[in-house]
Amino acid sequence: MIRQFELVERVQSYDPDADEDMLNRAYVYGLKKHGNQLRASGDPYFSHPVEVAGILAEMKLDTASIVTGLLHDTIEDTDATRDEIAGLFGENVARLVDGVTKLSRLEVQSESTKEAENLRKLVLAMSSDIRVLLVKLADRLHNMRTLHHIKDPARRRRIALETMDLYAPLASRIGMEKVKRELEELAFAELNPDGRASVLARQDYLRERGERLVPQIEVELVKTLKEGGLKAQVSGREKMPYSIWRKMQSKNVSFEQLADIMAFRVIVTDVTQCYQALGLLHGRYQVIPGRFKDYISVPKPNGYRSLHTGVIGPLGQRIEIQIRTEEMQDQAERGVAAHWIYKQGGPSTDAPQYAWLRSLIEILDKAPNAEEFLEHTKLEMFHDQVFCFTPKGKLIALPKGATPIDFAYAVHSQVGDTCVGSKINGRMLPLRTQLTNGDQVEIITSKAQTPSPTWERFVVTGKAKAAIRRFIRTRQREQYLQLGKSLLDKTFHEEGYEVTEKGLDGVRANFKQATTDDLIAAVGAGLITSREVMTAVYPGLKQPQRKDGGADVVPISRARNKAAADAAKAKKDAAGGQIAIRGLIPGMAVHFARCCHPLPGDRIVGIITTGKGVTIHTIDCATLESFSESPERWIDVGWDSVSEGAPGIYTGRLKVTVANQPGSLSKLSTVIARHEGNISNLRIVNRSMDFFDMVIDVEVNDVKHLANITAALRATPAINAVERARN
Repeated sequence: MIRQFELVERVQSYDPDADEDMLNRAYVYGLKKHGNQLRASGDPYFSHPVEVAGILAEMKLDTASIVTGLLHDTIEDTDATRDEIAGLFGENVARLVDGVTKLSRLEVQSESTKEAENLRKLVLAMSSDIRVLLVKLADRLHNMRTLHHIKDPARRRRIALETMDLYAPLASRIGMEKVKRELEELAFAELNPDGRASVLARQDYLRERGERLVPQIEVELVKTLKEGGLKAQVSGREKMPYSIWRKMQSKNVSFEQLADIMAFRVIVTDVTQCYQALGLLHGRYQVIPGRFKDYISVPKPNGYRSLHTGVIGPLGQRIEIQIRTEEMQDQAERGVAAHWIYKQGGPSTDAPQYAWLRSLIEILDKAPNAEEFLEHTKLEMFHDQVFCFTPKGKLIALPKGATPIDFAYAVHSQVGDTCVGSKINGRMLPLRTQLTNGDQVEIITSKAQTPSPTWERFVVTGKAKAAIRRFIRTRQREQYLQLGKSLLDKTFHEEGYEVTEKGLDGVRANFKQATTDDLIAAVGAGLITSREVMTAVYPGLKQPQRKDGGADVVPISRARNKAAADAAKAKKDAAGGQIAIRGLIPGMAVHFARCCHPLPGDRIVGIITTGKGVTIHTIDCATLESFSESPERWIDVGWDSVSEGAPGIYTGRLKVTVANQPGSLSKLSTVIARHEGNISNLRIVNRSMDFFDMVIDVEVNDVKHLANITAALRATPAINAVERARN
């Protein structure tokens, strides 16, 4: 354990103006508070915060950060309070300690929820002061170094996974590659010891074969640069086992095929010499195609700058060469800690390299719960990225596989919400197009546009997913509220009562709902029946009984008995047409059953479906039998005259048997097209030597239109049989 005077001397070695008195007081205070507490290793618990402070001193951080490292577990694990720390060490230190402190007193249902809640608090804290993250990374680094002392393998694995998924990527995001590499290696050793052992064994084998390889290549590179009039420092190293393993997995190549198992770093004086060195090396050695990357002209989002190239170097070896200045090297290793910004009024998270952190704050605002926030945060932590540009030349970094929708949300949430199209390198392309490095993207917007639920299928950034899900939740809630009010009004009215805010408020606790609106929305979503709510408000009411003792079942014929005066129109955009159904309220969520594919002209009935609103079935659909014991879920509906008399686009399903002969499929599609139908989907369900059985979805206006197409198909020689598909 680092002794008190040793820690002070370490800090004063790089910061002569460090507050020695505060460091000494923090050391003594932490030692006293942790008292006789022990770690899993059996060491005094205080050895952990002291080692964390030592790691922060290696990063050359300020006094407040070192003191925070000494005190970071006092609020969580001792009787110390935030107010006490603020009184002894100042509000600045108290705020940092509180930001690092875990939510140990939070009542949670699962370990994943606890992890997510801790991350939410950490993001909020580091959004105002990045030092919170630096202390947290030092804390996690020491915990990983001592992970082997934990006896429970499941707990060790959980900590290692959390480190690999969150803390290593967070270290990378702020440019702390040295910390990131060590975290990854320690986690890799726990999660995949066999994989790590195989890589190490292969490295040892190659090292024995070419013991002098690295020094010889270093000498040759220095000689090449010197002959070109350039003085440079050259150092070689082997890649870390996890880095090698990850590249083998992602590129699906063998150990021998990797070009950068050996990496050499060339350090020069200034940026001009970086490009001069690159020219000399490319002029001397054969370049490996696709291996050159210029991170000086286009730095990584974390501020990393360097030139990377792969060549067939001295002795015929495939090597990677990184060319940078001393300043770039310091930035690459220590990231944000390399910038001494704390003495000038504290750190700012407004810099471009913290755009990812601002994205996390926006996700935090949109995510409904901690676990969804955790999911989206992991999406934001992708390693592989593509770099795209706005029409004005602003650089936008996105995860690999990102689309124009992701790009739009990265520019601004409002741009994403109103996106209707995109131009990629001047060409109009679909919104699901995957972006590549160097693409210039122009987003076309419209005030009338809103996020589409289908976007969620192809976006990859957490920010985009969170915004789309939030919009869907808001819209669904509005629909469920309208539907719930309609159902409650109908049920109460049938018994001669009127729905009141007071009555609903008095029973919402019975259904574990926080507000009256939550209760109404739950009814609309089908989670609670309107009959259950009415019975709770008026306990004296009795359920109508059948002769066999069960609940009364509403006959299917009631679906057509409602008068038009009691019905309201509901319209929903569906494949370009307008759907109008009697018996629904405006804005109600409507879905058409895929088991029977109802069309205007069919007799229909509505069934309240949990989480979807109302599902429309044909009156003779076999699926309705499963709802015979749930009369409260049935709704009287029918096609409005707007649907039955006006053109629209609906999907009808046909089962067709076609002769297995040339031109059959062409004749089938021609007949459907001549009768103004459109095939939206086709699936072959059975094949034989003579015939194909297939199911075809055809866009039509109504049931009569589908009947005309069916008749025309039956008259076609190549069609053996055709009928409307049911269930």
